Parts: sequence; structure tokens; C-alpha cells
Amino acid sequence: MGNQTSQPEFILLGLSDLTDSQIPVFLLILLIYLATLAGNLLIIFLVVSDFHLQTPMYFFLGNLSVLDIFNSSISISHFSFDIFTGNRLISYPTCIIQVFLFTWFASTESSILTAMSYDRYVAICHPLRYTTMINVHLCVQIASFFWVFRCVCCLAHALCALRLSFPEATTIPGLFCELYQLIQLSCSNTFLNYFILYFESVSIGITSFLITFLSYVYIFKTILKIKLVDGRRKAYSTCSSHLTVVFIFYGAGLFNYFQLKTKNFLVGRLVSVFYTVFTPLLNPIIYALRNSDLMGALQKILSRKGFKP
Repeated sequence: MGNQTSQPEFILLGLSDLTDSQIPVFLLILLIYLATLAGNLLIIFLVVSDFHLQTPMYFFLGNLSVLDIFNSSISISHFSFDIFTGNRLISYPTCIIQVFLFTWFASTESSILTAMSYDRYVAICHPLRYTTMINVHLCVQIASFFWVFRCVCCLAHALCALRLSFPEATTIPGLFCELYQLIQLSCSNTFLNYFILYFESVSIGITSFLITFLSYVYIFKTILKIKLVDGRRKAYSTCSSHLTVVFIFYGAGLFNYFQLKTKNFLVGRLVSVFYTVFTPLLNPIIYALRNSDLMGALQKILSRKGFKP
């Protein structure tokens, strides 16, 4: 195994092998990141400033935007530092902090999407009872629980990762540190790490999937019972944006997980860029283009400032 150390410095490979294209790729990623910031900050501003958007659905959407900003910032921060300084080294504590923050925000986003699916189920299947079953106060409690619960789970992953040892000059084939990659690269006994990782993924992951899946089964059954075409279209439009975001989030996440098992590191890094940089940009675009309430709130604000919509 060669020399081992429990406090190594890792080499983040990033996109270092794209020597001639590093600056153009970085500028493209930076442009996408700025657009992600602008789009998600706009959604947060609209939800906070417009009274009509202070509903459970938009409360969860605001949480989603905050998580997208945090996740994209984590993935691009060290990559930007590497480009400007040429230093691809990252210390072990910094790597563990990246693992903790990224897994925390990504897993919390998964839980928020699950809560949004249940919100859409109640809104479509039980519209007359919606205000009694779902309210902003309850949503604050649900979101707070998810943030704290996921933080504790990811803290357990980070603490278990601290006990791992690695060969000196370990190279991480990615833009930032990911939990599964660290476990793969370790030369310690990783049974506990894999056990916690798979136990949480199976138990919480399957629960989230079942809630989302069953919610949409009942949603589509209810929509099919609506006889008027306009009624069906209106019911579908209330959940189409969320369903699209769910497919993109889980699809990109699963693809990113399975490519970590392959040896095609360049494809893996490109998938990682899409998952951490492009996905947060798509969320505000999807919700803005398919949501008349958000567009209406934006038009009202522009009208107040003297701009014609």
C-alpha cells in the first residue's frame, strides 16, 4: 500500500487534463454559476416579497433555491481557486468539510422534494381540505426537521470518515471531495462507512421514493377522473414543474453514483459538473417558465419600478 497517513493532502484532479480548454471551461462554469445565483436569488426574493407567494408550495421552493445556491457554491469554490493558483492540493479537514456540507445540502434537497410531492398530493386530491391539512407553520416545522435530521446523518458520515487512512499523494478524480470516492480510496477498514452509507440510503431513500411515487400515483388517478380538459390541464400544471425537477435531480444523482464505479474519470467529472452546476440552474428556469404566479409577481415588481412587463 505504500506510505499511509491519517491526515493526508489530496490532489483534486479537476479538469487539469484539459490543459488548453481549462480557462474557457472555467468561464462557462462561472457564467452558469452566476446565472444559478441570479435565478435562485430571484425566486427567494419573490417568495419573500410577494404576499400571495407565501404559501406552503413556495415556502418549499424557497428552501430548494437556498439549497441549490449552497450546493453549487461548494462545488465551484475550490475549482475556481485551483484555476487561479494552479494549486490542486486540498487538506484532509477541508475535504471532510466539503463532504459534510455537500451531502447535507443534497440529502436535505431530496427530503424537501419529497415534502413538495406530498403537498401537491393534498392540493390535487384533497383541495377542500388543503388549508386544514397543510399550512406554512406546519411546513416550517417539516423543513426544520429535515435540515436538522439530515445534518445529524451527514455529521455521522463525516465523523466516520475522519478515522480513515489514505496513501500519500492520493488523487481524487473530481472537482471536489465526495463521500463515496473517499471511502473507495481509503486503505483502512471501510465496513462501518459502507454500512452507514447503504443503511441510510436504503432506509431513507426508499421511504422518500415511496412517498413521492405513491403521491403521484394518486395525483394521476385523480387527474384522469377530471372530465373537463381545462380542469385536467390546470391540475397537471400545478405538479408538472415539481415532477420535472424530481426526474432531473434523481436521474442525475443516480447517474453520478453509478459512474463513480467506472474507470472513465473524464466522463465522471463531466457528469459531476452537470449534477452540481447545471442542475441548480435548471430548477429556477423550470419553475419560472411553467409558473404563472412567479411570472406575475415579477411583472408586478417590474411595474412598480417603472418597467413595462
